Amino acid sequence: MTIVHNILIAVQILAAIAMVGLILLQHGKGADMGAAFGSGSSGSLFGASGSANFLSRTTAVLAALFFACTLLLAYFGTPRAAGGGSLLERAPITAPASQIPAGNAVPAPAAPASDATQIPAK
Repeated sequence: MTIVHNILIAVQILAAIAMVGLILLQHGKGADMGAAFGSGSSGSLFGASGSANFLSRTTAVLAALFFACTLLLAYFGTPRAAGGGSLLERAPITAPASQIPAGNAVPAPAAPASDATQIPAK
């Protein structure tokens, strides 16, 4: 498991560095080509907004790879319980279940507490 974890971290870091480099390269490339009007590479995050060139596609692939590595690292980093898949199966039992009376009889409700200010019946 640690080998997979280390490989995922290395791929994530390399993808992040390459993505930063490509974004900076594309920004510099398109800054003089109408960036003030939003038509250069500054118009969108992944390069030129109107055309999909090699740098834009490579940046998009690296961003997807970075995101996939992040999801896999989060999945592998979350501890899993050995038994049961639901929260109710893993919840601790805090009090024992009440005893069921014999013969399926329903217990009578508790008598109300006597009150000194009760009104006598006529």
